[in-house]
Amino acid sequence: MQMAPQMGYDRAITVFSPDGRLFQVEYAREAVRRGTTAVGIKAVDGVAVLVDKRITSRLMEPKSIEKIFQIDVHIGAATSGLVADARVLIDRARVESQINKLIYDEPISVEALSKKICDFKQQYTQYGGVRPFGTALLIIGAEEEKTRLFETDPSGALLEYKATGIGAGRSAVMEVFEEKYKENLNMDAAILLGLEALYKAADGKVEAATTEIGLIKLIDRTFYKLNEGEVADYVEKMKGIVVGSKGEA
Repeated sequence: MQMAPQMGYDRAITVFSPDGRLFQVEYAREAVRRGTTAVGIKAVDGVAVLVDKRITSRLMEPKSIEKIFQIDVHIGAATSGLVADARVLIDRARVESQINKLIYDEPISVEALSKKICDFKQQYTQYGGVRPFGTALLIIGAEEEKTRLFETDPSGALLEYKATGIGAGRSAVMEVFEEKYKENLNMDAAILLGLEALYKAADGKVEAATTEIGLIKLIDRTFYKLNEGEVADYVEKMKGIVVGSKGEA
């Protein structure tokens, strides 16, 4: 029986196929595409990440599923894909942040940290005996008088966005952002738009218990996660806006 053309190029080590593709990297991206939806969005006064935690059983404790992490006082991240892989990258990011603080006596910049994580991810695409990380990260942070939002790819590629999404619902999220995102949004409006994007990506199945929100405001440049009550308030406001707009239509 003849083997499929790619079979010799995705076993044990990541090597180029004759047409220049890295199949293991593509498989890692597929793991991200099958992951839970996460969005990041910048506002004039801060930046936020929101995640739909996708509870698959009523017996699960929603609080045990963590998809948003604090890396440093001024930096946070949201993940999609293989959660175990994400934890390794988050731990690496925390160590890199503390190393920078010990050596230079100053907080690491958001871009520098994002590049270090992407360099680490890229190493796992070129050495034998390892596989690429099957996770993407949305890294948010604040520095001086501006906020940053970066998306990291399993290949190690790094892109900066004003608003973006990763995971299974990325296409639906980007449709909402392309249509409705404005650069003059305040934090409340940005969170509501992010929730609307999650709402569309999840076909209306967005609840406070299954939603996680982390944000950084420029006023204090400190990352924190909203509690369930605060998330519930935003979810109810978002549903009121979405239902109201449908009624008008």
